Amino acid sequence: MKINQENKFKPQVIKWNKKWAKNLNCCNMDGQATGGVLTINLNALRYNYKILSIAAAPAMTAAVVKADAYGLGVAYAAPALYEEGCRIFFVAQLNEALQLKLYLPDRAKIAVLNDIHPGMEATTADAGLIPVLNSLASVKAWASFCRKKKKKLPLMLQLDSGMARLGLDAGESAKLAENPEIFEYANVCYILSHLACSDEYNNDMNSIQLSSLKKKLKALPTVPVSLSNSGGINLGADYKFNLVRPGIALYGIAPKGKLSSQLHPVVKLEARVIQTRQVPAGLKIGYGGTYLTTRPTHIATVAVGYADGWIRSLSNCGAAYFSGKRLPIIGEISMDSMMLDVTALGKFFPCRGDFVELIGPSQQLEDVARDAGTIPYEILTALGHRYDRHYIQS
Repeated sequence: MKINQENKFKPQVIKWNKKWAKNLNCCNMDGQATGGVLTINLNALRYNYKILSIAAAPAMTAAVVKADAYGLGVAYAAPALYEEGCRIFFVAQLNEALQLKLYLPDRAKIAVLNDIHPGMEATTADAGLIPVLNSLASVKAWASFCRKKKKKLPLMLQLDSGMARLGLDAGESAKLAENPEIFEYANVCYILSHLACSDEYNNDMNSIQLSSLKKKLKALPTVPVSLSNSGGINLGADYKFNLVRPGIALYGIAPKGKLSSQLHPVVKLEARVIQTRQVPAGLKIGYGGTYLTTRPTHIATVAVGYADGWIRSLSNCGAAYFSGKRLPIIGEISMDSMMLDVTALGKFFPCRGDFVELIGPSQQLEDVARDAGTIPYEILTALGHRYDRHYIQS
């Protein structure tokens, strides 16, 4: 059934969600005005959180809901995860955190992974958010702000253990160990680091990063630690520490290892057929004429293109499904449409108004990413807001 749009936690959330939902339903006209239907199963999302929590125990399990919950709608995903027991949420940007506060009760803790920009300390503190500090400069700025306010404000501290993306590097970590005043002036909730190769169970980089982090931790005051992302939960007890931070696994994309068969798909995507036609052999199809028919061909054009997140690298190699049968994408994917070869279906081809499956039982998100030469993250976060979105929760 459709999810009840009301949120029981805050009156202002109820008002905002109702207005948003009303406008959305008006625009979509129950899906008749859109080119496709994106179904997000919040039951599956909650189930995946439960499975990951069991696997991570005794460590706590947070939820990474950055990029609008990986494109699926943080206004729905975050409250569902909270109801399942999640209490710590991670986003990338400060503006994401400020938005997320609208959908969660005050008990929820929201951390900002990409640090905070200079001068935004007061905004962050006033909103009750937790910055993840990634440089010695930001550590000094937060310590100075805490001294000024005479409050031990919360923070998380990220150490680079070998990925070279975010976090204090070796030199900064050494300087912090020599002068750890931040632990006196602020409340360091967690020390974080991030695994670069956790999806590869036997990759030596995992153990190298673990050793690097442990070495840095010995020189610092003892506080709770978080290292593992989705894949890290599979790597064993040494990697769990006090808190794990799954992201992609929550949304049904299993890291390699023992969790792969336990997580449930969260997303289903269908595209509407807007035209069918017969074309002769020897006809070039689509922009640039990159596909040449070799026989009389029955074509179905569907109303999903790269503006909807169906990226152009799927041109002439990706597929859709109808009645369990694969329908190759032929020609270049356009901004708002693409063409399928439905000849193999004979007289049982989809007609105008019918739907074909883009993500679902016949073709999982991982399959689409493989055909596109990319990763599931990119496909998932690219799915746009032109779809009719159905949120399922029982």
